[in-house]
Amino acid sequence: MAYVGPSFRPDLMSFTAPCTAALGGAFGFVVGNAFDNHPWIGVLIGAAFGFALAFTLSKFAVKRTAGRWATIALCALAGFLFSNLGAAVAGGLIGAVLSWFFYWLDTGAYRKNVPIYYTARETLWYNTFLFICGLVFFFLIAPLLPVMWLSFNAEDFFTFTPEMLAFDPVGYSLKHYRDFLGTDEWMVPLKNSLIIAPIATVISVSLGTLAAIGLSQSHVPFRQTIMAIMISPMIVPLIISATGMFFFYAPLGNWLEATLGLNQSFVGYVKVILAHAVLGVPFVIITVTATLVGFDRSLTRAAANMGANPVTTFFRVQMPLILPGVISGGLFAFITSFDEVVVVLFVGSAQQQTLPWQMFTGLREQISPTILAAASILVAVSIMLLTTVELLRRRSERLRGLSPG
Repeated sequence: MAYVGPSFRPDLMSFTAPCTAALGGAFGFVVGNAFDNHPWIGVLIGAAFGFALAFTLSKFAVKRTAGRWATIALCALAGFLFSNLGAAVAGGLIGAVLSWFFYWLDTGAYRKNVPIYYTARETLWYNTFLFICGLVFFFLIAPLLPVMWLSFNAEDFFTFTPEMLAFDPVGYSLKHYRDFLGTDEWMVPLKNSLIIAPIATVISVSLGTLAAIGLSQSHVPFRQTIMAIMISPMIVPLIISATGMFFFYAPLGNWLEATLGLNQSFVGYVKVILAHAVLGVPFVIITVTATLVGFDRSLTRAAANMGANPVTTFFRVQMPLILPGVISGGLFAFITSFDEVVVVLFVGSAQQQTLPWQMFTGLREQISPTILAAASILVAVSIMLLTTVELLRRRSERLRGLSPG
């Protein structure tokens, strides 16, 4: 069975329907195990439904949009009739996946990006590899979804109530977000995090950018060794780094207080900021070094020939081109500082209590559901920052001519 063009369509009874039935059986196993503890009955029902769905869509719903919406509506209605609104939502999702999978097979789209000379076994491995990558991504993201969902729980529980599972509005509330935004218990740690993380990021970006530019020069001796030392904070276990920072910054803090007469709270902030800056420098070095790989050195030589000094050359020629990498490294450094808890436990004091520290304390001592709201806000901030990083990475590639504009 080879891909011969847009008219290619695999056989329904020997390929498309059995594969759709297999996916339906997998969904049936999950549904049967979740609702009535009879997973194998669910497998049989799901497989039969998948086979019947493939046959029906192939004969009566050639148009993809109509067939997909009809399947979603049917599965959602079945879930609602057999259980509740929550089951209807789950049924609609299952219907969406099943109908997409059927049309993906039935139209031959599974061979769309596969070379024409691939055998059936090679095509199977190609799509299996993509499926495995999708599963890895799902299992990385899946633990975040229940946390964000539970943050809207109307009760002070870490479990889903029947009202939440049924999507009953009574089971949902913003009380945990009000507790987070309306009490000093959480606002003071958030304020500390918003003070420490930006300053640590500025230090990390300044030192990391200069280090990356210096290490990118071919005449620098022992470049690989220096690079390994510079990025070691992200390789060495954090508990070891935190212990070493404690023994280094504790005498430094005592000296600043005794010799310079600085305030104890101010010294505490200085120690935490410097420690977080050390953790952020490796991320800046790596991202800026990657940006410098495609940098045209002739531009700096041309600027020097025109009479520009090194400082002017850096800010007027080099910096605009590597700026996306610098910002990306800064965002990674900010996320590292904003989410870090181990080092601040060793180096800081109660006056420098950050938001992750407060979350750790809440889990250990009082198990406050407000932690779920705080975690959801952190996840949302991280997603926005990482999206910005990806957009900057693509812009950097376009500026360096590594991807089409």
